[in-house]
Amino acid sequence: MGPSTPHAEGAWAPALLARMLYERCGARPATPSMTRLACAADQGIRFVVPGDDEWPDTLGDLDRAGAVNGRGGAPLGLWVKGPLRLADVTKRAVAVVGSRSATTYGADAAGRIGAHLAAAGVTVVSGAAYGIDVAAHRGALAAPGPTVAVMACGADRVYPAGNHAVIDYITRHGLVVTELPPGCAPTKLRFLSRNRLIAALSQGTVVVEAAVRSGALSTANWATRLGRVLMGLPGPVTSAPSEGVHELLRRGEAHLVTRGEHVLELVSPVGQHLTTAPRGEHRPHDRLDEQQLRVLDAVPSVTGVPTESVARTAGLAVSTTVDVLGALLGQGLVRRDRHGWSLVPTGAVTG
Repeated sequence: MGPSTPHAEGAWAPALLARMLYERCGARPATPSMTRLACAADQGIRFVVPGDDEWPDTLGDLDRAGAVNGRGGAPLGLWVKGPLRLADVTKRAVAVVGSRSATTYGADAAGRIGAHLAAAGVTVVSGAAYGIDVAAHRGALAAPGPTVAVMACGADRVYPAGNHAVIDYITRHGLVVTELPPGCAPTKLRFLSRNRLIAALSQGTVVVEAAVRSGALSTANWATRLGRVLMGLPGPVTSAPSEGVHELLRRGEAHLVTRGEHVLELVSPVGQHLTTAPRGEHRPHDRLDEQQLRVLDAVPSVTGVPTESVARTAGLAVSTTVDVLGALLGQGLVRRDRHGWSLVPTGAVTG
Protein backbone atom coordinates (compact mmCIF):
# COMPACT_ATOMS: atom_id res chain seq x y z
CA MET A 1 0.00 0.00 0.00
CA GLY A 2 1.58 3.25 -1.14
CA PRO A 3 2.07 6.33 0.98
CA SER A 4 -0.69 8.18 -0.88
CA THR A 5 -3.44 5.78 0.17
CA PRO A 6 -6.03 6.82 2.75
CA HIS A 7 -4.74 4.10 5.10
CA ALA A 8 -1.27 5.63 5.11
CA GLU A 9 -2.73 9.09 5.68
CA GLY A 10 -4.84 7.83 8.58
CA ALA A 11 -7.91 9.42 7.00
CA TRP A 12 -9.91 6.20 7.17
CA ALA A 13 -9.88 5.94 10.95
CA PRO A 14 -12.52 8.56 11.87
CA ALA A 15 -14.84 7.34 9.12
CA LEU A 16 -14.46 3.69 10.11
CA LEU A 17 -14.97 4.43 13.78
CA ALA A 18 -17.97 6.59 12.98
CA ARG A 19 -19.53 3.74 11.01
CA MET A 20 -18.79 1.29 13.85
CA LEU A 21 -20.39 3.63 16.35
CA TYR A 22 -23.47 4.07 14.17
CA GLU A 23 -23.82 0.30 14.00
CA ARG A 24 -23.46 0.15 17.80
CA CYS A 25 -26.20 2.77 18.00
CA GLY A 26 -28.43 0.45 16.00
CA ALA A 27 -28.86 2.53 12.83
CA ARG A 28 -26.55 2.18 9.85
CA PRO A 29 -25.83 5.47 8.09
CA ALA A 30 -27.48 5.88 4.72
CA THR A 31 -24.62 8.05 3.52
CA PRO A 32 -20.84 7.57 3.75
CA SER A 33 -19.37 8.10 7.20
CA MET A 34 -17.21 11.01 6.05
CA THR A 35 -20.39 12.76 5.01
CA ARG A 36 -21.82 12.10 8.43
CA LEU A 37 -18.69 13.58 10.00
CA ALA A 38 -19.04 16.64 7.82
CA CYS A 39 -22.68 17.03 8.85
CA ALA A 40 -21.68 16.74 12.49
CA ALA A 41 -18.97 19.33 11.98
CA ASP A 42 -21.59 21.69 10.56
CA GLN A 43 -23.36 21.42 13.93
CA GLY A 44 -20.17 22.13 15.83
CA ILE A 45 -19.65 18.48 16.75
CA ARG A 46 -16.22 16.89 16.39
CA PHE A 47 -15.17 13.25 16.62
CA VAL A 48 -12.21 12.62 18.95
CA VAL A 49 -10.36 9.30 18.88
CA PRO A 50 -7.45 7.76 20.82
CA GLY A 51 -4.20 9.34 19.71
CA ASP A 52 -5.71 12.77 19.18
CA ASP A 53 -4.27 15.60 21.27
CA GLU A 54 -7.72 16.10 22.78
CA TRP A 55 -8.16 12.47 23.85
CA PRO A 56 -8.00 11.97 27.67
CA ASP A 57 -5.61 9.13 28.45
CA THR A 58 -7.61 8.35 31.60
CA LEU A 59 -10.25 6.67 29.43
CA GLY A 60 -7.76 3.86 28.81
CA ASP A 61 -8.29 2.76 32.42
CA LEU A 62 -11.68 1.40 31.34
CA ASP A 63 -9.95 -1.39 29.44
CA ARG A 64 -8.66 -2.70 32.78
CA ALA A 65 -11.87 -2.20 34.75
CA GLY A 66 -13.78 -5.19 33.44
CA ALA A 67 -17.39 -5.13 32.28
CA VAL A 68 -20.79 -4.79 33.93
CA ASN A 69 -23.74 -6.47 32.22
CA GLY A 70 -21.66 -6.87 29.10
CA ARG A 71 -20.73 -3.21 28.90
CA GLY A 72 -17.31 -1.80 29.55
CA GLY A 73 -14.00 -0.89 27.98
CA ALA A 74 -12.75 2.38 26.60
CA PRO A 75 -14.94 4.01 23.95
CA LEU A 76 -13.87 3.78 20.30
CA GLY A 77 -14.21 7.53 20.10
CA LEU A 78 -16.17 10.44 21.51
CA TRP A 79 -18.38 13.03 19.90
CA VAL A 80 -17.62 16.38 21.47
CA LYS A 81 -19.40 19.71 21.23
CA GLY A 82 -18.14 22.89 22.86
CA PRO A 83 -15.21 25.35 22.87
CA LEU A 84 -12.98 23.59 25.42
CA ARG A 85 -10.42 20.82 24.87
CA LEU A 86 -11.53 17.59 26.51
CA ALA A 87 -8.05 16.49 27.58
CA ASP A 88 -7.38 19.86 29.20
CA VAL A 89 -10.59 20.22 31.20
CA THR A 90 -10.45 16.67 32.53
CA LYS A 91 -6.92 16.92 33.94
CA ARG A 92 -8.58 18.08 37.16
CA ALA A 93 -12.18 16.93 37.20
CA VAL A 94 -14.70 15.62 39.70
CA ALA A 95 -18.02 13.98 38.91
CA VAL A 96 -21.07 15.04 40.91
CA VAL A 97 -24.02 12.70 40.38
CA GLY A 98 -27.23 11.72 42.10
CA SER A 99 -30.96 11.33 42.04
CA ARG A 100 -33.19 12.79 39.35
CA SER A 101 -35.85 13.26 42.02
CA ALA A 102 -33.64 15.49 44.12
CA THR A 103 -34.82 17.17 47.27
CA THR A 104 -34.19 20.85 47.89
CA TYR A 105 -31.47 19.79 50.34
CA GLY A 106 -29.71 17.63 47.76
CA ALA A 107 -29.94 20.11 44.90
CA ASP A 108 -28.61 22.91 47.09
CA ALA A 109 -25.70 20.74 48.30
CA ALA A 110 -24.83 19.66 44.75
CA GLY A 111 -24.91 23.25 43.53
CA ARG A 112 -22.67 24.44 46.34
CA ILE A 113 -20.15 21.65 45.74
CA GLY A 114 -20.19 22.30 41.99
CA ALA A 115 -19.60 26.02 42.51
CA HIS A 116 -16.78 25.46 45.00
CA LEU A 117 -14.98 22.99 42.73
CA ALA A 118 -15.35 25.19 39.66
CA ALA A 119 -14.11 28.26 41.55
CA ALA A 120 -10.99 26.25 42.42
CA GLY A 121 -10.41 25.41 38.76
CA VAL A 122 -11.74 21.85 38.97
CA THR A 123 -14.05 20.74 36.17
CA VAL A 124 -17.46 19.44 37.22
CA VAL A 125 -18.55 16.36 35.26
CA SER A 126 -22.13 15.10 35.31
CA GLY A 127 -24.91 13.75 33.12
CA ALA A 128 -27.15 16.81 32.59
CA ALA A 129 -30.15 14.92 34.01
CA TYR A 130 -32.84 16.45 36.18
CA GLY A 131 -32.12 16.84 39.87
CA ILE A 132 -28.59 16.52 41.22
CA ASP A 133 -26.84 16.49 37.81
CA VAL A 134 -28.23 19.78 36.56
CA ALA A 135 -27.79 21.38 39.99
CA ALA A 136 -24.07 20.52 39.89
CA HIS A 137 -23.75 21.90 36.35
CA ARG A 138 -25.53 25.11 37.32
CA GLY A 139 -23.29 25.52 40.35
CA ALA A 140 -20.18 25.19 38.20
CA LEU A 141 -21.47 27.60 35.56
CA ALA A 142 -22.38 30.16 38.21
CA ALA A 143 -18.86 30.09 39.72
CA PRO A 144 -18.10 30.55 36.78
CA GLY A 145 -16.06 27.52 35.86
CA PRO A 146 -15.76 24.57 33.47
CA THR A 147 -18.30 21.77 33.32
CA VAL A 148 -18.73 18.69 31.11
CA ALA A 149 -22.07 17.02 30.38
CA VAL A 150 -21.76 13.36 29.39
CA MET A 151 -24.86 12.37 27.44
CA ALA A 152 -26.63 9.07 26.72
CA CYS A 153 -27.73 10.30 23.29
CA GLY A 154 -26.24 12.04 20.27
CA ALA A 155 -24.62 15.43 20.82
CA ASP A 156 -27.17 16.94 18.44
CA ARG A 157 -30.03 16.04 20.77
CA VAL A 158 -31.12 17.63 24.02
CA TYR A 159 -32.18 15.25 26.77
CA PRO A 160 -34.01 15.87 28.95
CA ALA A 161 -35.80 18.58 27.01
CA GLY A 162 -36.55 20.47 30.20
CA ASN A 163 -32.82 21.14 30.64
CA HIS A 164 -32.48 22.63 27.16
CA ALA A 165 -31.30 26.03 28.37
CA VAL A 166 -28.57 24.58 30.60
CA ILE A 167 -27.35 22.06 28.00
CA ASP A 168 -27.30 24.74 25.32
CA TYR A 169 -25.26 26.98 27.62
CA ILE A 170 -22.83 24.14 28.30
CA THR A 171 -22.29 23.62 24.56
CA ARG A 172 -21.27 27.29 24.31
CA HIS A 173 -19.16 27.54 27.47
CA GLY A 174 -18.25 23.99 28.47
CA LEU A 175 -18.42 20.62 26.74
CA VAL A 176 -21.07 18.08 25.79
CA VAL A 177 -19.57 14.60 25.33
CA THR A 178 -21.04 11.29 24.16
CA GLU A 179 -19.87 8.06 22.59
CA LEU A 180 -23.08 7.89 20.55
CA PRO A 181 -23.22 9.45 17.07
CA PRO A 182 -25.59 12.27 16.17
CA GLY A 183 -29.16 11.09 15.85
CA CYS A 184 -29.03 8.45 18.59
CA ALA A 185 -31.79 8.58 21.17
CA PRO A 186 -31.27 7.86 24.88
CA THR A 187 -32.17 4.44 26.27
CA LYS A 188 -31.85 2.86 29.70
CA LEU A 189 -28.84 0.77 28.67
CA ARG A 190 -27.13 3.80 27.15
CA PHE A 191 -27.49 5.67 30.44
CA LEU A 192 -25.81 2.79 32.26
CA SER A 193 -23.07 2.67 29.63
CA ARG A 194 -22.37 6.39 29.78
CA ASN A 195 -21.93 6.20 33.57
CA ARG A 196 -18.55 4.54 33.08
CA LEU A 197 -17.43 7.58 31.03
CA ILE A 198 -18.48 9.98 33.79
CA ALA A 199 -16.37 8.04 36.27
CA ALA A 200 -13.40 7.62 33.91
CA LEU A 201 -13.23 11.30 32.99
CA SER A 202 -12.93 12.28 36.66
CA GLN A 203 -10.39 11.88 39.44
CA GLY A 204 -13.24 11.33 41.89
CA THR A 205 -17.00 10.95 42.08
CA VAL A 206 -19.35 12.54 44.61
CA VAL A 207 -22.74 10.87 45.04
CA VAL A 208 -25.40 13.25 46.33
CA GLU A 209 -28.76 11.60 47.05
CA ALA A 210 -29.07 8.14 45.54
CA ALA A 211 -31.78 5.66 46.43
CA VAL A 212 -30.94 1.98 46.71
CA ARG A 213 -31.67 1.41 43.00
CA SER A 214 -30.40 4.75 41.71
CA GLY A 215 -28.44 4.87 38.49
CA ALA A 216 -25.94 7.09 40.29
CA LEU A 217 -24.77 3.98 42.15
CA SER A 218 -23.70 2.59 38.78
CA THR A 219 -21.34 5.54 38.41
CA ALA A 220 -20.12 4.92 41.97
CA ASN A 221 -19.42 1.29 41.06
CA TRP A 222 -17.37 2.35 38.04
CA ALA A 223 -15.43 4.87 40.13
CA THR A 224 -14.47 2.06 42.52
CA ARG A 225 -13.51 -0.26 39.66
CA LEU A 226 -11.31 2.45 38.20
CA GLY A 227 -9.59 3.17 41.50
CA ARG A 228 -11.00 6.68 41.62
CA VAL A 229 -11.90 8.47 44.86
CA LEU A 230 -15.53 7.77 45.77
CA MET A 231 -17.34 10.24 48.04
CA GLY A 232 -20.83 10.40 49.45
CA LEU A 233 -22.79 13.29 50.91
CA PRO A 234 -25.10 12.09 53.71
CA GLY A 235 -28.72 13.13 53.98
CA PRO A 236 -31.30 12.79 56.73
CA VAL A 237 -31.37 9.22 58.05
CA THR A 238 -35.07 8.99 57.19
CA SER A 239 -34.54 10.10 53.58
CA ALA A 240 -35.14 7.38 50.96
CA PRO A 241 -33.28 9.39 48.27
CA SER A 242 -30.14 9.19 50.43
CA GLU A 243 -30.41 5.52 51.43
CA GLY A 244 -28.05 4.35 48.69
CA VAL A 245 -25.46 6.93 49.72
CA HIS A 246 -25.76 5.92 53.34
CA GLU A 247 -25.12 2.30 52.43
CA LEU A 248 -21.92 3.28 50.59
CA LEU A 249 -20.79 5.16 53.68
CA ARG A 250 -21.83 2.40 56.07
CA ARG A 251 -19.81 -0.19 54.15
CA GLY A 252 -16.80 2.10 54.05
CA GLU A 253 -16.84 2.25 50.25
CA ALA A 254 -17.11 6.04 50.10
CA HIS A 255 -15.55 8.94 51.97
CA LEU A 256 -18.02 11.15 53.80
CA VAL A 257 -18.04 14.73 52.51
CA THR A 258 -20.32 17.60 53.40
CA ARG A 259 -18.90 20.48 51.38
CA GLY A 260 -16.61 21.35 48.51
CA GLU A 261 -13.54 21.77 50.73
CA HIS A 262 -13.75 18.10 51.70
CA VAL A 263 -13.90 17.05 48.06
CA LEU A 264 -10.91 19.19 47.11
CA GLU A 265 -8.84 17.73 49.92
CA LEU A 266 -9.55 14.16 48.78
CA VAL A 267 -8.78 14.65 45.09
CA SER A 268 -5.80 17.02 45.44
CA PRO A 269 -2.13 16.09 45.85
CA VAL A 270 -1.07 15.40 49.42
CA GLY A 271 -0.66 18.63 51.38
CA GLN A 272 -2.91 20.72 49.16
CA HIS A 273 -6.38 22.03 50.02
CA LEU A 274 -6.16 20.70 53.56
CA THR A 275 -9.24 21.33 55.68
CA THR A 276 -9.34 22.04 59.39
CA ALA A 277 -11.67 20.35 61.83
CA PRO A 278 -14.64 22.54 62.76
CA ARG A 279 -14.48 24.12 66.19
CA GLY A 280 -16.92 26.07 68.27
CA GLU A 281 -16.51 29.77 68.81
CA HIS A 282 -13.47 30.63 70.94
CA ARG A 283 -14.31 31.64 74.49
CA PRO A 284 -12.07 33.28 77.12
CA HIS A 285 -12.70 30.27 79.40
CA ASP A 286 -10.97 27.96 76.88
CA ARG A 287 -7.50 29.01 78.02
CA LEU A 288 -8.07 28.60 81.78
CA ASP A 289 -6.32 25.86 83.75
CA GLU A 290 -8.04 23.43 86.12
CA GLN A 291 -7.72 25.58 89.25
CA GLN A 292 -8.94 28.68 87.48
CA LEU A 293 -12.00 26.82 86.19
CA ARG A 294 -12.79 25.55 89.70
CA VAL A 295 -12.61 29.04 91.16
CA LEU A 296 -14.59 30.55 88.31
CA ASP A 297 -17.34 27.96 88.82
CA ALA A 298 -17.46 28.93 92.48
CA VAL A 299 -18.03 32.64 91.82
CA PRO A 300 -21.74 33.61 91.68
CA SER A 301 -23.11 35.48 88.73
CA VAL A 302 -25.21 38.10 90.56
CA THR A 303 -24.57 38.77 94.24
CA GLY A 304 -20.94 39.12 95.32
CA VAL A 305 -19.51 36.80 97.99
CA PRO A 306 -16.36 36.99 100.11
CA THR A 307 -13.14 35.24 99.20
CA GLU A 308 -13.61 32.61 101.91
CA SER A 309 -16.95 31.57 100.39
CA VAL A 310 -15.37 31.17 96.96
CA ALA A 311 -12.51 29.11 98.43
CA ARG A 312 -14.89 26.85 100.33
CA THR A 313 -17.03 26.17 97.23
CA ALA A 314 -13.97 25.61 95.03
CA GLY A 315 -12.36 23.31 97.60
CA LEU A 316 -9.10 25.28 97.59
CA ALA A 317 -7.03 27.05 100.21
CA VAL A 318 -7.89 30.73 100.72
CA SER A 319 -4.36 31.79 99.74
CA THR A 320 -4.59 29.83 96.50
CA THR A 321 -8.03 31.22 95.82
CA VAL A 322 -6.78 34.79 96.31
CA ASP A 323 -4.06 34.25 93.71
CA VAL A 324 -6.47 32.66 91.23
CA LEU A 325 -9.09 35.38 91.69
CA GLY A 326 -6.42 37.97 91.01
CA ALA A 327 -5.58 36.25 87.74
CA LEU A 328 -9.24 36.01 86.74
CA LEU A 329 -9.71 39.68 87.62
CA GLY A 330 -6.85 40.56 85.29
CA GLN A 331 -8.54 38.63 82.48
CA GLY A 332 -11.79 40.49 83.01
CA LEU A 333 -13.73 37.37 84.00
CA VAL A 334 -14.62 38.39 87.59
CA ARG A 335 -15.17 41.64 89.42
CA ARG A 336 -15.05 42.77 93.03
CA ASP A 337 -17.28 45.24 94.81
CA ARG A 338 -18.27 45.96 98.39
CA HIS A 339 -20.24 42.72 98.53
CA GLY A 340 -17.35 40.57 97.30
CA TRP A 341 -16.66 38.55 94.14
CA SER A 342 -19.05 38.03 91.22
CA LEU A 343 -18.81 37.10 87.55
CA VAL A 344 -18.51 39.67 84.80
CA PRO A 345 -21.55 39.29 82.50
CA THR A 346 -20.69 37.13 79.47
CA GLY A 347 -21.39 39.85 76.95
CA ALA A 348 -18.96 42.17 78.72
CA VAL A 349 -16.03 39.72 78.52
CA THR A 350 -13.52 40.51 75.78
CA GLY A 351 -10.40 38.79 74.48
